[in-house]
Amino acid sequence: MLIKIIVFICGAVVMSFEILGSRVLAPNFGNSVFVWGSLISTFLAGLSAGYYWGGKIADLNPSIRKLGLIIIVPGLLLVAFPLYGTAVSDFVFTKDPGIRLGPLLASIILFFVPSVFLGAVSPYTTKLTICSLHTSGRTIGTLYALSTFGSIVGTLLTSFYLITIAGVKTLIMAQGILLLIVSIPLLFMKLACRQVDSA
Repeated sequence: MLIKIIVFICGAVVMSFEILGSRVLAPNFGNSVFVWGSLISTFLAGLSAGYYWGGKIADLNPSIRKLGLIIIVPGLLLVAFPLYGTAVSDFVFTKDPGIRLGPLLASIILFFVPSVFLGAVSPYTTKLTICSLHTSGRTIGTLYALSTFGSIVGTLLTSFYLITIAGVKTLIMAQGILLLIVSIPLLFMKLACRQVDSA
């Protein structure tokens, strides 16, 4: 159950972070199709890289503690985001790389790395929870469905409600704190499940 909650939360955070990212870039780059195209492409690239990397490291002696470390990284980045988010966006804007390249560069610098680590969560948790090859398809489907459902909830909750009642920086920090709350206990846990039917 804990793994399922973690997958749901990480799915919600990644899409909420993307929605908030548009507000981070808006003061300098506006809210044009170039901004949204840059954000969507950056997050998709980060998630794709995270899926690949997460699957690869999941085959190297996976543990619940390592999962905690994976989640801590974006947690720390989001908590510290108010310290560097605006500064990075301003810096890219002052270099005037153009209306297309500007938001793309800012998006890559600010959002790529957190999305990679959040993307790694689904394949890593899948490896941790597959105890039998006979139920592996159901396990994979369940976890990815939970991640996607979390993304839907995060998108709607942020765009419909949270963004109207709290500041962007506050929400991003809150997401980072949530990831830290989820991840830190994992560093002191052991996973009972072991993969079987591997022959």
